[in-house]
Amino acid sequence: MEELHGESKSRRILKRVGDYVVMTLAAAVYGIAIGLFLDPNSLAPGGIAGTAVILNRLLPLETGTLVLIMNVPIFLFGLWQFGIRFMVSTIYSTVLASLCINFFGKYPAVTQEPLLAALVGGSLAAVGLGMTFRSKSTTGGTDIIVKYLRKKMPYLKTGILMMSIDVVVVTASAFVFGDIEKALYAGISVGVTSFVLDLVLYGRDGAKLIYIISDHPEKISKRLLEELDVGVTFLEGAGAYSGKEKQVIFCVLKKPLSPRAEAIVKEEDAQAFMIVTNATEIYGEGYKSYFGEKL
Repeated sequence: MEELHGESKSRRILKRVGDYVVMTLAAAVYGIAIGLFLDPNSLAPGGIAGTAVILNRLLPLETGTLVLIMNVPIFLFGLWQFGIRFMVSTIYSTVLASLCINFFGKYPAVTQEPLLAALVGGSLAAVGLGMTFRSKSTTGGTDIIVKYLRKKMPYLKTGILMMSIDVVVVTASAFVFGDIEKALYAGISVGVTSFVLDLVLYGRDGAKLIYIISDHPEKISKRLLEELDVGVTFLEGAGAYSGKEKQVIFCVLKKPLSPRAEAIVKEEDAQAFMIVTNATEIYGEGYKSYFGEKL
């Protein structure tokens, strides 16, 4: 029993060390995004980093340094809400990300093309943030605010919340820089970050949800099971007008399989009534775990 306990403790330590390795890589990726793509092109990516990019033009301080200074009151809020254990990793990620922003900011920009900077910088920022979140940490700033909002409203996705907050910063950049085009490019960067962040956090687990009402449910369900290897459930239904009982086929499948499923239904019963809709989050075998932490 003692050996098992020791093994379990060792596994937890190794996992935490792995988390810090990922956080370190994430901070470097995030620093590259801000320091080599967004900041040198005057693109405010929203949140604390975007605010720092704006203030960098008004104050004699480096962008990464400003990020760290503005995070101090947010750290205190985080300590109150999430405790010291969570904030240790957050402070580590934030300090390292700030240092990386300053470090990479000393080098020439990778590109002076604002659209390219917005697309690549926004994508890299999302990858860095996503890696940090998956390590059960944040890079401070609005990340902590978003984590708090997610705690209160878990039905809202992280990317959407961040984009809502970032709109204010992007709008402010238009006035400070006196350049509406820069703000529009920054808006593109924020949109890309939101999209890629959701992809990194939630994966491509979106699926199709299909309801099929047919006079040949057995034939259709058999082909769905055999040819696509997907789960099929029969729901009991009845026509409100005719009163005739029917078996409604209920099926959830990966998006790439949807066209083939629709073809099977058409081949077996061209008169079948079928509803196809998107399912954004699926839990259970073959999809996400019920017990995974909501990010």
